[in-house]
Amino acid sequence: MKTARYLPLLICLLPWGYAFADTPLDLTHPAAPTAHIDITNVKGEVTINAWDRNEVHVGGQLGDGAQPLTIEGSDNNLTINVQAKGHGGWLNWNGENAMGETRLDISVPRGASLKVNVVSAPLSVDGIDGGDINVNSVSGRVRINAQTPMISAVSVSGNVAFSGRAKQAKLQTVSGDILAPSLGSTVDLQTVSGRIQVGGGPWQQFNLSTVSGDVQLTGALAAAGNMSVDSMSGDVQVQLPDSLSSHLHVSTFSGDLRTDFGTPTRPEHGPGSTLDTVAGSGNGKIHIETFSGDVKIRKGP
Repeated sequence: MKTARYLPLLICLLPWGYAFADTPLDLTHPAAPTAHIDITNVKGEVTINAWDRNEVHVGGQLGDGAQPLTIEGSDNNLTINVQAKGHGGWLNWNGENAMGETRLDISVPRGASLKVNVVSAPLSVDGIDGGDINVNSVSGRVRINAQTPMISAVSVSGNVAFSGRAKQAKLQTVSGDILAPSLGSTVDLQTVSGRIQVGGGPWQQFNLSTVSGDVQLTGALAAAGNMSVDSMSGDVQVQLPDSLSSHLHVSTFSGDLRTDFGTPTRPEHGPGSTLDTVAGSGNGKIHIETFSGDVKIRKGP
């Protein structure tokens, strides 16, 4: 048959790093040690591991209804994008909903920077050392272990867990929890109902906002650092070192306030408490405010 005769030639003409649906993925592309890599997956799972090779490898399984997958771009800027067949066409209204789950097992250079977009796909990143990490997720949990100058992770309902070290961190969820025991000098945390448990420092700039999620902080303030914590109904628990040097202003409208720094004052009539005090030489500024949530501030080592 003529088709069989031309099949080897057709295979050779396929783009580098190309795979069909319903087959295991095994794609490789050269990459610079500090390449920027953009990854998108709607359904399934994404696992990213850093290695000491100047190349990107994609394994896993492409879901039914997905377009053939390619690794596109140059060695410095690479894109891995899972799309439904007919993506963008007017006949493909429900293409992404009908698409099966795709599992991506990706290896990247250790110094790479990542931009990852997932919808209903859990994400795991491990071993990045030196590159920035930017994540957007809808419902999948996010787990990241990295040494990075900057991490930004935004999730709607999935939990965000970060370990390693980040000099700058911006972590946001709606209903998911935030767990990050080692955050660096600049921190921005936001959640609606998720619990926040973080540590690290010394913090030069620390901002936290929550509606109903409880907060647990353990860390140190940098010289002349600023910390701001705002909660509506969530309880706030903060542990700061004995060597703290800062002005502290803490207030609750109806919640209970207990502290190892100074003595709170309470109104003669009605609930709530206020603390205005100075710890050490008062170089920094700490502002904590809740509406109905309790506040507890403890001295630590």
